[in-house]
Amino acid sequence: MHFAVRHLTLYRYSAPVRLGAHRLLLAPRPEAGRDCRFALDVTPRPVALQEQTDPWGNRVFALDFADETQVFQIESRFTLQTGAPAAPPAPLPHPAYLDGPDPGAEVRGFAAALAQGTDGPLAFLDRLNAALFTRTDRQIRAEGMARSPAETLALRSGACRDLTELFLACARVQGLPARFVSGYQAQSESPDGRRHLHAWPEVFLTGIGWRGYDPTHGLPVTDGHVALAVAPGQGGTMTVEGGFWGPQVTTRLDYDIQIDVT
Repeated sequence: MHFAVRHLTLYRYSAPVRLGAHRLLLAPRPEAGRDCRFALDVTPRPVALQEQTDPWGNRVFALDFADETQVFQIESRFTLQTGAPAAPPAPLPHPAYLDGPDPGAEVRGFAAALAQGTDGPLAFLDRLNAALFTRTDRQIRAEGMARSPAETLALRSGACRDLTELFLACARVQGLPARFVSGYQAQSESPDGRRHLHAWPEVFLTGIGWRGYDPTHGLPVTDGHVALAVAPGQGGTMTVEGGFWGPQVTTRLDYDIQIDVT
């Protein structure tokens, strides 16, 4: 599948501000596909821009700025050819993908009930993916971090990042390493007709490697997804992270994502 993605992020400030150091996670991960052509355009122009790799293998762009500005615009573009993901040999995952805060008795009980009577982890994960899809009112929530797994389970509703965190918690209490993935997907699930960043979980299976699931759509992850970043939780996958200085300044965030798939 051929992806062409344009992602525009625009911050407007009520008065001139000085931008601090920023880190961007907007380039596809190396295993996301082949023939990747990526371009990044930033206004104001940074005085330093360096590509790095973080502890989770994500491509990070570190930016520094000098002059004041009332506009901060980030435009990323890429084309990429995806294919049904293979299962290459993978090293044992970092312990952080298994460790995590106790999600609470309700989440542990929910996971245990789904695991009962299943024949191994694959059957459990398929059942978990289907259960979150069918029992949850899936919504778009443009702002805010993911809710706790216990809150999402109790509300029976949430955005893709909420379902992802609940899925991770259920997998981990069953002894399965799992990680949070942010990126793009070919299918538009948004009732407003706009395209948004997407989130989904991946689980590490011995002898198979990382396998992705999409509880927002109730499907396994195949060639219709492009990963930008992975981490033990949502906090490590933020596409734009940084700050600014300015007295009594208000800010407005707008974004536009265009995804063409053939």
